This record gives sequence, structure tokens and C-alpha cells, in this order.
Amino acid sequence: MSETLISIRALCKHYSMGEEVVKALDNVDLTFLHREYVAIMGPSGSGKSTLMNIIGCLDTPSSGTYELNGQNVGEMLDDDLARIRNREIGFVFQTFNLLARLDCLRNVELPLIYAGVNAEEREERAVATLERVGLGDRIRHKPSELSGGQIQRVAIARALINNPSLILADEPTGNLDTATSREIMSMLDELSAAGNTILLITHEEEIARHARRTVRLRDGRIESDTSPQHNPPE
Repeated sequence: MSETLISIRALCKHYSMGEEVVKALDNVDLTFLHREYVAIMGPSGSGKSTLMNIIGCLDTPSSGTYELNGQNVGEMLDDDLARIRNREIGFVFQTFNLLARLDCLRNVELPLIYAGVNAEEREERAVATLERVGLGDRIRHKPSELSGGQIQRVAIARALINNPSLILADEPTGNLDTATSREIMSMLDELSAAGNTILLITHEEEIARHARRTVRLRDGRIESDTSPQHNPPE
């Protein structure tokens, strides 16, 4: 298997705003390897959300190429993009994106339903994954019955359930207090140590220090791409 998970070449994403063309991404080149832990940073309007959406197969580039695990994702149609999202990418969002009417078990099972996994295997895998994130005693609780940190751990379990190639974490601590943020980042650190590939989108320097590489965007371009000596926060 190639060490390269993501290859992005001359990637552009342009939007028309009336007569003006906005270059959200402008000729971006990036490579991410399997098992990397990378923070993507940048001020508002830098292009980091657009880059995340393209990497997450939620949007497509205007030009350039994006390959995920050797597949040219940038040219795929919606149905193929949905399949790649389900099989290859686990999402962790700032707003959690759980379904309020479903308990933890059913929320975590959802990607398996879309993948066509049978009910018995779905439940077995969902229980095991919830136990992995320390919520084995909360499987029948609904999101309204959980703390913010527990809700985000359910979201992490859902992201892990299909053994994805990539975990895409978008401001995963944005709605959490300081102590709970540390708990969630500790969990992501453990997932990285276990060999998971993590892309972390954040505007917080303290959160970014957990990663082993930091890519900074500004005005749609790569401003810097560094792998400093890793000293994660206490």
C-alpha cells in the first residue's frame, strides 16, 4: 500500500459573487500520508473550510486534482462521492451533528446502515465502538441526556465505526469547555497513536499543538507547512 493517503495538485476553488470571482483556494498542492496527524489553520476567509469540504467529499474543486487512496475524487459524481464519504471518511463536527431522537447506539450505527451492514453486526460493532470511547454504559441514552464531552465522544465513535482511512475533525472542541476540550483532544491523540490518520481543522494554537504537522492557509494559498518538534500541551 502506498504511504500517500491524499494527493492534492494545483487545486482551485472559485466562486462567483456577482461580477467578482472569489478564489477560495488558489493553486494548492498538498500531500498527506497514512497515519499522519495534521492541523489545518488559517484566519476566517483563508480557505480552510473550503479545503475541508473538498477533502471530505462535500464539495468538488473548480480545477486541479484530488486523489484519496489512489482514487480521483475530484471528478466523481454525487453518488460516488457519497460512497467515498461513507467508507473512507469519519467526520467529527463542532456541532456534533447527532440525531436527537436516536440513542447513542442508533446514532453510531447510522454509517453502517448506509453501508448495508445487517442489524446484528451493526449493533455488535456499535456497542464495541462506544465501549472503546468509554461510553459502554450510555448506549441507550439520547444526546439530551449526555454532557457535551459525552456527545462529542458519541460523534467520535460514529466517525470510527466504518474503520475509515481518514478522520476529519472540524473544530472538534469549539463548543466545549476547557476541561472537556482536553479530554476530547486526549482521545484524538490516542487515536493517532493507534495509527489513525487525522486532519484537524482549528483556529486555536493550543489545539493545533496536538498535531505533528501544521498547514497554515491564507487567502486561499499555503502560507506554511511545518512539522516542528512535537511538544503537545499538558
